[in-house]
Amino acid sequence: MPAQKLQDYLDKHEIQYVTISHSPAYTAQHIAALAHVPGSELAKTVIVKIDDKFAMAVLPASLRVDLRHLQEALGADEVTLSSEQEFKELFPDCELGAMPPFGNLYDMGVYVAEQLTEDDEIAFNAGSHSELVKMSYNDFANLVTPQVVALT
Repeated sequence: MPAQKLQDYLDKHEIQYVTISHSPAYTAQHIAALAHVPGSELAKTVIVKIDDKFAMAVLPASLRVDLRHLQEALGADEVTLSSEQEFKELFPDCELGAMPPFGNLYDMGVYVAEQLTEDDEIAFNAGSHSELVKMSYNDFANLVTPQVVALT
């Protein structure tokens, strides 16, 4: 079952989604392989600090976030990767490193890679290392209102 906060939010907004269970996996590429989802369609959530404020960078599992591109796109003074120790308290309903890309549920901005906007569907960790949610990218964008930027 997805993180209760996420499931309640999707159900409240009458969003159609599918959950995909898989054996525990901890890297985006391994999850994509287990769940039979192309790495380009699996979205990974990377927690960054933008001028000392936490935010989510969401990009295809097959790519790496380019902090310099993000910094330039946002006109920020500094963008750094956050350590799990820094952000673990922000997601009490999720396993560490398995947070869904719904920053609006956790009071943080969401920046999504341009490549994800080209997909009809998006799949992402649902709060655990053994379950994904797959849903329409348009529904995701309507609910989260992420800023689309060059992340890679």
